[in-house]
Amino acid sequence: MLIGICGSICAGKSTVAQYLVERHGFRRLSIRPDDAATAAAASTASTAPSDPSTATTFASAEAMLDFVTLRWRDRYVTTDIASEAVLDVFSRRPFFLLISVDAPVAVRWRRAQRRAAQPKMAPEAGANGNVGDAISLEAFVNESDFQLYGGGPQQHPPLLPVMARAAMRLANGGLEEKSLSTQPLFAALDKAGLDVQGVEQLLRPSWDRYFMSLASLAAQRSNCMKRRVGCVLVREKRVVSTGYNGTPRGLRNCGEGGCGRCNGGVGAGVGLATCLCLHAEENALLEAGRERIPTSSLANTILYCDTCPCLTCSIKIVQVGIGEVVYSQGYSMDAETAAVFREAGVRLRQYIPELQTQKL
Repeated sequence: MLIGICGSICAGKSTVAQYLVERHGFRRLSIRPDDAATAAAASTASTAPSDPSTATTFASAEAMLDFVTLRWRDRYVTTDIASEAVLDVFSRRPFFLLISVDAPVAVRWRRAQRRAAQPKMAPEAGANGNVGDAISLEAFVNESDFQLYGGGPQQHPPLLPVMARAAMRLANGGLEEKSLSTQPLFAALDKAGLDVQGVEQLLRPSWDRYFMSLASLAAQRSNCMKRRVGCVLVREKRVVSTGYNGTPRGLRNCGEGGCGRCNGGVGAGVGLATCLCLHAEENALLEAGRERIPTSSLANTILYCDTCPCLTCSIKIVQVGIGEVVYSQGYSMDAETAAVFREAGVRLRQYIPELQTQKL
């Protein structure tokens, strides 16, 4: 696997990489393009072994990707994810995971000042690579803004779009500031689940996460003015049908004033008998029909919905014969729905997503 770490200046990227190297046996790789790569290779030519599998510095993202692709079962980490163009190269592979690291600007500035007082420590390069020099807070903020939003003397690409695509986001509050030791931060990373098993779970989503993501995607098509809801019916890990809430075919969309109840601002669960909107669960069940879900398979069919079904939908789910319901968010009548499912023998459980933002 290959973990890429991106983040703002002095946020702690190198320390997180160091954690992966020391605690979990990763090898750190770097991109040194053009002449820098040649110079680096020449400077170590007398001591570097001839075996290419020991390479740690590459002239381009493509070269690094080719190297890791042949060794994808091994563990590698890089902090050289400086643009979306580089990220796009690595994102081609299913063994790549991006992690972003950020910290309050005051914490990052103090870290830069401390590193400037210790010239032997290699600073994390900023927009012009000289953050390790003594720098005022105003100059540091400007340097950080150039890096995050793009521009500056060297017209660097913005880093914020790269950070936004991270599968895991670490908020580094500066645990090492108190003791000047990496151990508190390493302990927090242990607790956050930044290990091989945690990374593997993020690399390929669980079935629950996968199908709940599809339900949330379906919800984006909703035209109901009260709330967006999406639903997916699954049998033997295959999607049977999807649904989202909104007015029936041929009627004016709820978002265009088609449903007086939803546009009247009533509370959740109030006036449902006057609502013209079909619920996401109803649409998914109608779309599937009996012919697409054989009676013998109904008990093994799972309904994923990003909101717990209402009482009206619950009795329809029971009548159809769905075996299990998985939901993400609660609704105003969860207790009533749970009672119906319990009596009918339908399994009901809430999906708790993995935390993607970890505060250290």
